[in-house]
Amino acid sequence: MKSIDINTTLIDGYLRLLDNLSPSNKLDLISKLTLSVKADIKDRKKSFYKSFGAWESKQSADEIINDIRSSRTFNRKTEKF
Repeated sequence: MKSIDINTTLIDGYLRLLDNLSPSNKLDLISKLTLSVKADIKDRKKSFYKSFGAWESKQSADEIINDIRSSRTFNRKTEKF
């Protein structure tokens, strides 16, 4: 069974289940589903924008580069034969 067929079957099952609800309950369900979808869209947008600019600092790029270069240590030991 394809995923499209499974989704259609699930949706049809939910619709049969919801047929017994009163109109006010159906409207309440619609509003809650709408809020849920809007929250999902906002979360996706936030996660998309969080992937950019992960490095936050008040230092300029040159200052960060200088800090990295000055913190380097070299411990070169040559072995004699």
